[in-house]
Amino acid sequence: MYIALLHYHLLRGGVSLVLHHQAELLSKAGYQVLIIVGEAPVETLHIPTAVLPLLAYDSVRTAPGSAEDTPESLAQNIQNAMLNHWGRLADVLHVHNPLLRKNRLLLPALSLLQKQGVNLLLHNHDFAEDFRPDVYNTDQNYPENCHYGVINRRDYSFLHRAGLKKEGLHFLPNAVLPLQYTKGLARRRFVYPVRAIRRKNIGEALLLSLFLPKGTSIAITLPPTATSPDLPYYEFWKRVAHELNLPVEFEVGLHEGIADIMGSAQAVVTTSVKEGFGFSFLEPWTADLPVLGRRIGQICSDFERDGIQFPHMYDGLLIPMAYLSPPLLRKKLEQVLIETCTAFGLEIECHTLKTLTDDIFSQEVFDFGKLDEEFQMDILEMVASNAIARQDIIDINPFLATLASWDMNTHEDIIQANKELVLLHYSMEHALNQLQMAYTKITATPVQHRLSKSVLLDLFLDPLKLYPVGIIHKGSHLSLPGSDSQAFSKAEPQ
Repeated sequence: MYIALLHYHLLRGGVSLVLHHQAELLSKAGYQVLIIVGEAPVETLHIPTAVLPLLAYDSVRTAPGSAEDTPESLAQNIQNAMLNHWGRLADVLHVHNPLLRKNRLLLPALSLLQKQGVNLLLHNHDFAEDFRPDVYNTDQNYPENCHYGVINRRDYSFLHRAGLKKEGLHFLPNAVLPLQYTKGLARRRFVYPVRAIRRKNIGEALLLSLFLPKGTSIAITLPPTATSPDLPYYEFWKRVAHELNLPVEFEVGLHEGIADIMGSAQAVVTTSVKEGFGFSFLEPWTADLPVLGRRIGQICSDFERDGIQFPHMYDGLLIPMAYLSPPLLRKKLEQVLIETCTAFGLEIECHTLKTLTDDIFSQEVFDFGKLDEEFQMDILEMVASNAIARQDIIDINPFLATLASWDMNTHEDIIQANKELVLLHYSMEHALNQLQMAYTKITATPVQHRLSKSVLLDLFLDPLKLYPVGIIHKGSHLSLPGSDSQAFSKAEPQ
């Protein structure tokens, strides 16, 4: 079988890594594989690769709007890449993250290829509808009558409810490779192995640092990229950590290898409010490390079906309403929701705002992860300086009381049990089997269905799942407290 794997780039990142692993698996299994990307890979690949500049992100394509910058040209380039390499078209064109508006030419180009008889598998790791209006295709429908793939069961359910038939919808969870770690190092860190973009909820990681055993730290591995809109938020949290003298290390991954970082860890921490697949919930167990922090229900429930347990995680880090201003909180959340809906081209309905308001005023506590940076900083300052506030928060979050005496050696049984289950259910062999079944079905089973964008948007845009730190879009307000003050000047911490 001839398989073409297509993506905008092969730069370092989750989707690129998944594609690379798929290419190697399929090639070893005897498939004819071609990778098609818009930017040249950073590292030399052992799999045949075609680089098509028209496939790159809109932001990096040369001469956008030129006579050659058309869907027809991109479709022809993709077709030529397959013909030049094989002398024929692929049995399946496997496209990663095509629904995100990263390249305005891609969706119409795929429709043109489909008309020429190319079988499509649209493999979705992320959805613009999930509070990401910056990459939403407002003026383009999603391809019809082709096969779709997803990486978690929540997305499977949403796409099925939005119109896709099960025979044309495939659950394709990622494979997890065992992490290596250096033995014999002093374990004085709680490692957060992420690129610290806004949705990773860095303020909450800083809050956890206040409850760690003495002499330990939270170690965050990487900063956002230099051009990322998340960078100001990251620099803000660096300044906060410096001013409050928090036990937090930043950018340890820039000067230490991942094996040494994991070897220096007592546990892996995650405070992210939004994930596609959730490598951070699985990989640490393979390095004999427990995972603690924020549980994302729609992601972790998939893993729990396979018997994997998360006894050191919480569904929310609760703050007493007495420490917040409910009217101001309502105003801030309503503003974010209105801005987001407007960015999607929607007019927000009164009952949607009422749902949000009722939820706020019916509670005696509120999730720290659903606060914006201003509220989060206020809570951090208070807990850092006020023993009563600290104890109040421990009382309603018993998990925090266990951190001060954390000892990874007491969790050996759960570590080994989870490690075995991760390596069993998320192995490369299992991922290959899922792909093979999908490809067989795609070539043998034509489907007639279409994805309703309005239904999909309605499913994702749940006001009760609104996390301000999980949203960045054009026109959103970057309002970071203290950014003009002397205490939080633009000077870098030493």
